Amino acid sequence: MKNTIYLLFLIAIVSSCRTNTKALLQKRDYSFLTDSLHIEQQLEKRKLAGFSLVVFENYEVVYSNQFGVKSINSKEKIDPNTAFSTASITKPITALLCHILEEKGLINLDEPIDKYLKRWHLPKNKFTENHNPTWKQFFNHTSGTNQGGFADYYEGDTIPTIKQSLLGQIARYDKEIEFLFTPGTNFEYSGGGYVIVQMALEDTLHKSIAELAQEHIFSPLGMKNTTMIQPNENGFLTNVALVHDKDGKVIKTGLPIAPQTGASGVWSTPADLAKLSIEIQNALRNKNNKVISNRIAKKVTEVTALKNAVGGWGYGWQKSVGYNNYDWFMCNGSNTGVGGNISATMTDGNGFIMLANGEKPNRIPVMNQTRIKLLTLMGWNNKMLHEDTQEIPLNLRKKLIGTYSDFLYGQGMKTKIVEKNNRLYVESPFLEYFKGSNDNELLYLKNGLFKIVDYPNLLKLDFKGEKLNSVTLIRGHMNTEIQLADKGK
Repeated sequence: MKNTIYLLFLIAIVSSCRTNTKALLQKRDYSFLTDSLHIEQQLEKRKLAGFSLVVFENYEVVYSNQFGVKSINSKEKIDPNTAFSTASITKPITALLCHILEEKGLINLDEPIDKYLKRWHLPKNKFTENHNPTWKQFFNHTSGTNQGGFADYYEGDTIPTIKQSLLGQIARYDKEIEFLFTPGTNFEYSGGGYVIVQMALEDTLHKSIAELAQEHIFSPLGMKNTTMIQPNENGFLTNVALVHDKDGKVIKTGLPIAPQTGASGVWSTPADLAKLSIEIQNALRNKNNKVISNRIAKKVTEVTALKNAVGGWGYGWQKSVGYNNYDWFMCNGSNTGVGGNISATMTDGNGFIMLANGEKPNRIPVMNQTRIKLLTLMGWNNKMLHEDTQEIPLNLRKKLIGTYSDFLYGQGMKTKIVEKNNRLYVESPFLEYFKGSNDNELLYLKNGLFKIVDYPNLLKLDFKGEKLNSVTLIRGHMNTEIQLADKGK
């Protein structure tokens, strides 16, 4: 009996060792990304000062690397804690902050935002006399306000107040912000709308938006290298990347000041933004989330604007991509001399974050090439179930082939449906820009709708006689119909 127990104990130990060895063998080595991405060569080719990258998979950061320098003048290398101006990546953070404050009972996002404003009030016109925009309509750019973005300021400049920004007493805008359409009926990207949100928060809660974000997001998530404090204010970060022009030279002081903080004032690192992204991903699956609730994660990442909304928009997050057949929440940020991107999947905990301190011609090609290679190298591919599709009948296939006005993103580009090897594919410059690792095949679903591989919306196709007449984009409970102009076969 004693020998039997000993034997069983020995087998258990051996089995455990084998299991642990197997787990170790299965653990993936991501160092191959450094050699495969060729980022250092790209920086030299594009005169890009610096680039910082983080990749996460299965809800964990698996790769982090930094390239180049904080300033071309000092040659001090970028490190994991070097923060960049994130520009419009600020917007989904501001929207998230407001949802957290609502959950704490401090504001009501379904109420008209004007009742929360004290220093200034929304201008009235024919579009708003019977429709008072709510907080949420500013988050997804359906409020109707204009003012897309703002000029940068530097130490020594006269820094405007946010009231002056809304009154149009600043560079780029010489008249008060106004409404272009009835709130909730259309889409117009509006940085000015986020300045209104900032003012409403500060007027109501009597704290700066920087203090509120630090208290409710950055500190609880351990985002130690993230702030909304600006370079001309006490408490600004010391380890930062300076902005550079297209010739690779530092712009003025290198530290842009954003008084319109709620629209574009966050400074952060890819590592910190990965903490935020993974927290949202964990909250979506309601597991391991610490700060953001499942309800809030669903709210901020759902599609709430589809009409003219570049393929889909949520509360701060862009929802227009379907890389590798995943649903993604993403945001691009772009200010003069600096920019970046967050891209994160709604399921499986995958994604990547890039920040770079160079102008658009320098950084965009590097970011695009890195994104395309990552989507291929990481092997993420959320395959569709074969049983959901059916063959496209020959007569229908022939009717679909042609060149049309853009029905995917509404950017005025031509969209083509072409045939290759008895299969149909969709081609457009914008779709190519948002391309994942797959070809954009047009699939016919058994419910009568169509899907394009690596595009997030379903399509309902309507014909007038033998010609494709309109396309209805469908995402969840939302849909929008687009009338087509036939550009010829």
